[in-house]
Amino acid sequence: MPNIVLFSGSSHQDLSQRVADRLGLELGKVITKKFSNQETSVEIGESVRGEDVYIIQSGCGEINDNLMELLIMINACKIASSSRVTAVIPCFPYARQDKKDKSRAPISAKLVANMLSVAGADHIITMDLHASQIQGFFDIPVDNLYAEPAVLQWIRENISDWKNCIIVSPDAGGAKSRVTSIADRLNVEFALIHKERKKANEVDRMVLVGDVKDRVAILVDDMADTCGTICHAADKLLSAGATKVYAILTHGIFSGPAISRINNAAFEAVVVTNTIPQEDKMKHCSKIQVIDISMILAEAIRRTHNGESVSYLFSHVPL
Repeated sequence: MPNIVLFSGSSHQDLSQRVADRLGLELGKVITKKFSNQETSVEIGESVRGEDVYIIQSGCGEINDNLMELLIMINACKIASSSRVTAVIPCFPYARQDKKDKSRAPISAKLVANMLSVAGADHIITMDLHASQIQGFFDIPVDNLYAEPAVLQWIRENISDWKNCIIVSPDAGGAKSRVTSIADRLNVEFALIHKERKKANEVDRMVLVGDVKDRVAILVDDMADTCGTICHAADKLLSAGATKVYAILTHGIFSGPAISRINNAAFEAVVVTNTIPQEDKMKHCSKIQVIDISMILAEAIRRTHNGESVSYLFSHVPL
């Protein structure tokens, strides 16, 4: 592939390497380090003049440091005369702060969008945005890819009685459309759990809507952070007569007490994609399984670079 350069930020080297291998490219030379006063330093180690640059950096780990590093890398490539800079952000940072849910609350996702644009990004590729309206926070093109085709493939290959399953949304909000879409494509029913939150990261009351008796319940959500919701939901489903409970999540953040909660909960498996590195978490929790989505990102990069349509990836896993 001529005129393309792929750089990796320091947030998720493994995913970047997988994408590069899939595309048959070497990762570009870049040195990211910190000065002793903790300022981020980026040195691009090769010419990018006239090149189509892709920078892979996920919103995980030290989120603010990684975001700053991404902005500096975009800007460094931009002022080094690259023809186009695309930020590939598998897990978009601050995506949950997307509306004013109370007085004086910031809309930080919009701020991040502005920062990326001002830094010089010409195009964004991301995956399973928490709210798809975040695409409208940008004035540049945004490709919001879906993990759904890979999730469907995992369900068909790993859950033997998937025809007798029920897809469950752990909240009645944005995840509902994701769940109904999966249920339609598997031709099974769906249920949802209505939850009431008193404050962020804590769930109060849950009501199950739908019949899960004697079925395999599959909880589907875009992200799990402290896992309070899905662990509550799993207990609710089992007490309502579900035979087994799986959870499938695009972004497994797993912060705070998440791992111990999953270990104590009654899941058969908690399945996440590798938009966020999971190696350390898997050492402490045998229930976590990972779907590799690097080929979806790689194919989106290839299609974007060649000026092809990306919409094929909304319903198919690249071979």
